[in-house]
Amino acid sequence: VQLVESGGGLVQAGGSLRLSCAASGITFSINAMGWYRQAPGKQRELVAGISSGGAVTNYADSVEGRFTISRDNAKSTMYLQMNSLKPDDTAVYYCNARNPPWYHWGQGTQVTVSS
Repeated sequence: VQLVESGGGLVQAGGSLRLSCAASGITFSINAMGWYRQAPGKQRELVAGISSGGAVTNYADSVEGRFTISRDNAKSTMYLQMNSLKPDDTAVYYCNARNPPWYHWGQGTQVTVSS
């Protein structure tokens, strides 16, 4: 199983980034997916989640209205469009796939937002 995140980087406050998570080794379309993030000294937190078919999404209050999660099951890829980025969004962003009892994580991609 591999989940490979990409798209992270350094951006100024107010800017945008689009993260991607490419999955292999799993039946992507039956997995609920999510983006998590972990800032230095803080616990990992859920940023956004999406159901297996993509019809249901949920967001952390801190990103509601600024971030959009989506998926393309034909490409086994999930996305996170991040707009109006703030310095508090600085963290390592992780991709998660879950089909209980199996949970899988990517290696993470760094997002740094400068003020």
